[in-house]
Amino acid sequence: MNNSATPGRLIVLSGPSGSGKSTVIARALAPGDLPIRRSVSVTTRPPRPGEQDGVDYYFWTPEQFAQAVQRGEFLEWAEIHGQRYGTLKREVERHLRDGYSVLLEIDVQGARLIRQLFPDVVTIFLRAPDLADYEHRLRQRGTEDEASLQRRLAAVRQELAEADHYHYQLVNRDLDETVAALRALLRRILNPPAPKQ
Repeated sequence: MNNSATPGRLIVLSGPSGSGKSTVIARALAPGDLPIRRSVSVTTRPPRPGEQDGVDYYFWTPEQFAQAVQRGEFLEWAEIHGQRYGTLKREVERHLRDGYSVLLEIDVQGARLIRQLFPDVVTIFLRAPDLADYEHRLRQRGTEDEASLQRRLAAVRQELAEADHYHYQLVNRDLDETVAALRALLRRILNPPAPKQ
């Protein structure tokens, strides 16, 4: 339980595949000194090497996901690259109830919906320096065949076009610098300067 007097904020971080979202968020929140909890999303895609169920994602079958959609358990969900991803209402509500701010790592479709549902949400867009970086990072993963990789790169271009709809943008040139920049930004969001008299 966070005993801070300030109510929790809802914060969204989006960025195309290969921008480094998961790594940057994990490192930014790792010290545990910020009153922020990451909402663990649900996905129907298989785990990548090193990913843990309940830590990186909840890995569900398409049937489990479809049932949760029917029961209205998601705050938002979308189909991306042939797999479904969603944010569980109970996951967000639990953290907010405990007095924490909540960081959602979601795609641009989900962010659009969250902006409609929560007008005071703070949005951050994380991007790689240029398109060549995305291709390099996606190829390094080794998880895509060529057709899938080209689909992801086409999606990168579409998602980059959404960046100007976000409150803040960070460019992930250097991991340590980006983590430090995100931590500084999160502190500003949680403790905005008092308005001048």
